[in-house]
Amino acid sequence: MSIRPLSGPRLPPARGAATHLVVLCHGYGADGNDLIGLAPHWQQLLPTCVFVAPNAPEPCAGAPMGYQWFPISRLDPTEMARGVEGAADTLNAFLDAELQRHDLPPERLALVGFSQGTMMSLHVGLNRTTKPFAIVGYSGALARSAPLPQLSLPPPILLVHGDADPMVPPEALFDAAGELGRAGATVQWHLSAGIGHSIDPDGLSLGGNFLAMALHGQLAAPAEVCCPLPG
Repeated sequence: MSIRPLSGPRLPPARGAATHLVVLCHGYGADGNDLIGLAPHWQQLLPTCVFVAPNAPEPCAGAPMGYQWFPISRLDPTEMARGVEGAADTLNAFLDAELQRHDLPPERLALVGFSQGTMMSLHVGLNRTTKPFAIVGYSGALARSAPLPQLSLPPPILLVHGDADPMVPPEALFDAAGELGRAGATVQWHLSAGIGHSIDPDGLSLGGNFLAMALHGQLAAPAEVCCPLPG
């Protein structure tokens, strides 16, 4: 697949020059504007972070005004794995260009995803030579067609999902958390009561605090840990 340049809305640091980059990957049929709205809620915790939310590379047939990282007709593991693999080079090229734009080393990157964007964030983040300092995934799934191999120096991961999600079943959170834990990742998770395919205030707050703690190196823990967050 050819690499397509990406663009989308961004929010500069609230204070000074950028010390870290947070890239927000939207879900199927949405665009960067759908997730850049998270950034103002997190700026007080992350004042020297630059936020950018690229539009996915393909127009979405199911939502003519939106975009997709890859076509998806059902939550089939093989189809999802093929999709994330096909779109990975495009997202990686964007991440590298954004890091270069702000003169930041690759370990100063964090990835945040929603739904299909979570699939992309997990796949790309876990396969980069230098891993992000954190990955946060909302309402998504781990796209794979085979068990994960043991991960080399995986970043801390937070997964948040609504227990009333009609689009991506909440069981996908437990499936992903278990698989990631077995592969050596430190995973925290939160199930939002009564929430559908969206992010509630608790999930928003947990995501911001998780990124801030990871940025300051406060999430070190033994490998193969999978634990729920309180609340």
